[in-house]
Amino acid sequence: MHGLLGPDALLQFVIRAVVVLIVIPFHEAAHALVSDLLGDPTAKYAGRLSLNPLRHFDLLGTLCMILGGIGWAKPVGINAARFRNPKVGMALSAAAGPAANLLLAWVATILYKVVYYTLSGSAADVLLLFLWYLISMNISLAVFNLLPVPPFDGSRIVLLFLPQRAYFRAMRHEQIIMFAVFALVLLGVLNGPLGFAVNGVWRAMLFLTGFVERMIFGM
Repeated sequence: MHGLLGPDALLQFVIRAVVVLIVIPFHEAAHALVSDLLGDPTAKYAGRLSLNPLRHFDLLGTLCMILGGIGWAKPVGINAARFRNPKVGMALSAAAGPAANLLLAWVATILYKVVYYTLSGSAADVLLLFLWYLISMNISLAVFNLLPVPPFDGSRIVLLFLPQRAYFRAMRHEQIIMFAVFALVLLGVLNGPLGFAVNGVWRAMLFLTGFVERMIFGM
């Protein structure tokens, strides 16, 4: 590093910003797509079935994602009453976001290995750094959103196993819960469990892409 505003730090900041502009729209558009496929076009009509970052932009959430690796976007509107089975529809549409991020992380891991074994030079180093951030931010966003408390996606999945009345009672306090969770993250209280989960997913990615190394490079 060459200082806070040095070229290395600036390059990393730019790459992180570009990655955020990919990761967050991918997550939010997946919510909108699955919701539409299940019978609720609310998000599609609101323009959220798009990879345009401006459709999903939340200034504070984006800055948190760039600077800290954890953030949020503008919530995707979903009308559960339009689903044939509201609880299942909510769970599937919620799971779509983290699943999309894990899929993107898996593809990026494959590309990282291909670049690592086949290219060299400064351009390859920049590409590897970009792919590394793409992997790590996708995994972090997926794991963080699977927390089983409102307003995170995991809470909609847990709804399948909870009384609906208890779930909607918790939803009334989702903003307080969200800021409490971020406070726990900033204080480092959740760093251990979240780090353990992220590392577990990363190891799974390496395992699931191992066949690519064997198939392409004979390793």
